Amino acid sequence: MTDGPGGRAVAWHAARTLASAATALPAETVPLDEAVGRVLAADVLALCDLPHYASSAMDGWAVSGEGPWAITTGALSPGMASVVQTGGLLPDGADAVLRSESGSVRDQSGRLVLSSTTDEPRPAQHIRAAGDEARLSDLLIAAGTLINPAHIAVAAAGGHDELGVIRRPRIALLLTGDEVVESGIPAPGQVRDSFGPQLPAVLGMLGGAVVSDSRVRDDLAATIAALGDAQRDSDLVITTGGTGDSAVDHIHAALRSIGAEVLVPRVAMRPGGPSLLARLPDGRLLVGLPGNPLAAMMGLLTLVEPVLAALGGRPKRLLGSVTSADSLPGRAGSSILVPYRVLDGRAVANPWLGSGMMRGLAEAAGVLIVPPAGVRAGGTAETVALPWG
Repeated sequence: MTDGPGGRAVAWHAARTLASAATALPAETVPLDEAVGRVLAADVLALCDLPHYASSAMDGWAVSGEGPWAITTGALSPGMASVVQTGGLLPDGADAVLRSESGSVRDQSGRLVLSSTTDEPRPAQHIRAAGDEARLSDLLIAAGTLINPAHIAVAAAGGHDELGVIRRPRIALLLTGDEVVESGIPAPGQVRDSFGPQLPAVLGMLGGAVVSDSRVRDDLAATIAALGDAQRDSDLVITTGGTGDSAVDHIHAALRSIGAEVLVPRVAMRPGGPSLLARLPDGRLLVGLPGNPLAAMMGLLTLVEPVLAALGGRPKRLLGSVTSADSLPGRAGSSILVPYRVLDGRAVANPWLGSGMMRGLAEAAGVLIVPPAGVRAGGTAETVALPWG
């Protein structure tokens, strides 16, 4: 580990573990169409049998007994049949369904007869029995499940109009940097904000929702005031810039001033080492990201992603692995994060890896975690998935 502002750097894996220790938020009830991507807070039980009535699995005729059958409507007795469609309610007395392609009605007699050499209809053939998928009070979806669209269909079929889910984390953004301009081509000495415009979308992919977005001057008093004013109904504060040790970096000093507890003063990684994790006096967490965009994205993948997963009740995402096409040198006491692409089944480091460059990440399949000892050609490296991957 290395020294820096606020204390010694925390190893990359340890930093992610600390970020994963956040407590899940309370539950809320939302309509079905708002529950996708959320974590279920309580078991979902069937409020009725699925299906809740006996129905036909085919277009054709509901039949009773052996044929030929007389066509009728209403309840059936042996030797009778009635027309049914897929999903249609079966009349009382039906004991099978004859598919439309397996039968025909004779014009002269008006009776339904077999028109195939199959063994249809067998007892209960092509009938969807009531409760065939689930019975009343059966468990349909277990608490802790990450809801996908198919779960919504199951819940709706089970009689539910809304679900109890873990609340989506609300995020307050504080963006620093007097040199940053938000539109057009910057003048010499200025930089275009390339991180801020994509940050809300990335946080949304990770399960969060931005509720406020403020610009803060590179001034200690302004930074302290911004931390105090950060939207109180947010669950997480994220700052960008100001986490270094230059004369215009004030996040560490501001956190000390307001009595915050710094959990991760910096991370032993490159790029993104100045990323930090702190707990504010009111109990909310704060993640401080560096100002350079690639460095900030590495900090986001390292700290913000596990914090949001924990707050949202989701399990910590597991790291992946890939075979490296080339030797990747390490750095003593630090992990190196490298956006990569896949060629012939092996990972190849992308170009444009400077902390201010985003082209390498834009074309990446994921991010390699190169340990201090490095990775040999043909060796295995850990990977972090991208939110949009």
